[in-house]
Amino acid sequence: MKKTALAFLTFFLVAFMGNAQTDSTNDTFSKPCPRSYEVKQAWEIESLVPMFITGGFHVAVCFRYEKFRFRVSVINGGDYDAESAGIKNSSQDFKRYYKTSPGLFAGYNVWKGLEVYTYLESHTFEIEQKSTSIKKDLHSTDTGVGISYQFFIGQSFYIQPGFHVYLRGDKSLDFGDQQYRISNVDLSPVLRLGYRLWRK
Repeated sequence: MKKTALAFLTFFLVAFMGNAQTDSTNDTFSKPCPRSYEVKQAWEIESLVPMFITGGFHVAVCFRYEKFRFRVSVINGGDYDAESAGIKNSSQDFKRYYKTSPGLFAGYNVWKGLEVYTYLESHTFEIEQKSTSIKKDLHSTDTGVGISYQFFIGQSFYIQPGFHVYLRGDKSLDFGDQQYRISNVDLSPVLRLGYRLWRK
């Protein structure tokens, strides 16, 4: 709990420090100038907040240039079981946890705050056999597509719900009496909270 509180405090301190560097003379709460989706360049930080609830963390640094947006992120899912996100060959006999893993994202704003993007994530999963509690690591380079919308609250804070489709090759682990095969496709809703540090 202390780590979660410290992470949130750090996140918002950095955000408010960045806000002090922003010229907001012509801005209003309801009509920021320029509109959030009309900026030419911007730096943002954001977090997939549910990861903190499950004892993990997520942080991303984002750069916007015209309609293009690039993100670098790191995630740790804590106790979140990602096996339920898999389709077809997800297993009821195993749990799958995100260990600390980096990712790269490239997106494009197709309309106002609506963004489509692709990504490459170097995931390390911890696979746990439920019947024995034996755990083994499995590495997977995942790619895919996502769609999300940036809803700004005032000039700087935003909420960004979205949906990801993860794609990966065949991977398996031997647990003696059972073999684990990771799902080739994950479907996952996401919810990110963010702060725009700087824009022009």
